[in-house]
Amino acid sequence: MRYVLGLPTDQTDRPDEFLTAEAVAEVARAAERAGFDAVAVTDHPFPQDKWLAGGGHQALDPMIALSFAAAATDRIRLLTNVMVLPYRNPFLTARSVTSLDVLSGGRVIFGTAVGYLRSEFQALGLDFENRGDRTDQALRLMKLAWTGESVSIEEPPFLVAEHTMQPTPVQRPHPPIWFGGNSKRAIRRTLEFGQGWMPMPQPARVAKLTRTPGIETYEDLASRIGYMGSLADSMGRDRPEVCFVPFGMRMTDTPDHESFAHLGNEVATYASIGVDWLSVPFSGTDRDSLLESIEIFGKLVIHR
Repeated sequence: MRYVLGLPTDQTDRPDEFLTAEAVAEVARAAERAGFDAVAVTDHPFPQDKWLAGGGHQALDPMIALSFAAAATDRIRLLTNVMVLPYRNPFLTARSVTSLDVLSGGRVIFGTAVGYLRSEFQALGLDFENRGDRTDQALRLMKLAWTGESVSIEEPPFLVAEHTMQPTPVQRPHPPIWFGGNSKRAIRRTLEFGQGWMPMPQPARVAKLTRTPGIETYEDLASRIGYMGSLADSMGRDRPEVCFVPFGMRMTDTPDHESFAHLGNEVATYASIGVDWLSVPFSGTDRDSLLESIEIFGKLVIHR
C-alpha cells in the first residue's frame, strides 16, 4: 500500500498556519519523512458562496502549491486531486504539467476529472453540459503536445498548424494520468486515457449533487474495481492503479490518532479488494498539531 497526504492548501481560514511558503514546504517535508508516497492538492478556482456555506472549500492554485512542495522535497510524488480539466485550455495545462514535471525531476501525477459544480463553470464562462467531451478532447490534444513533435490538427475550436511544445515531460510518454469519479463512465475514461482511478467514498443520497454514484461500503468499492478489471481485460490492457480516500475520513477532519490505529487494521482489507493507494485528507487546528499527526500516522499506519 502507498499513501497520499492532502496538503492543507484549502485551509484559507488559517492562512498564517497553512497558506505560507514555509507551511507548504514544512508539511511536504514532514510527509516525506513519515513515509508518504505523494502529497496532493485540490482545485476550486472560483466557487460559489452557497456551495462554500454547505461545506465546500477554497484552495490555492494546484500547480503553484505543488511547485513549493516540490522545491522542499526530494522523493515524494506530486498529485493534483483533482485538477478540473475542462476549466482550462488543454495546451496551457499541458505546459503547466510539463513545467512541474521537469522542475521536480519527474514526480508529477496528473489527477483530473470533469467537474460537477455547474455554478463554477458558469462563473468561468464555460459550458457545463459538454464538459465530458471537452475533457476527452483536451486529453487527446495534451498527449499530442507532450510528444515534443510538431503537431498539426484541426479540432474546433483548436486550429493547430505545425506547433511544437518543448521541453517534454521527464516521465515518458507523459506523467501518469489519474481520473476522479465513481461512475462507469469515469472508469471507462480512465481505461481510455489514464493509468489510475480515484474513486471517493460518498453516500448515495448526495449523488445528485456531485453527479457521480455513491460508494458506501467495501462491497460497493470492490464491485467497481471488479468492473474496471473486467473492462481492462476486454480492452487488452493492465488494470489501472486505484487510489481511495478511506471510509470515514474527510478534508475537514481534525486528526484522531485512534482512527489512525483503526485504519492500520483496515489496510489489508483495502489491499485485498484492489486498492493500491490510500489518500488521507486530515488537517489540524494548527501547523504544529498537523506535523505531529503526520509523524504519528507514519508510525501507526505506514510503518506498521
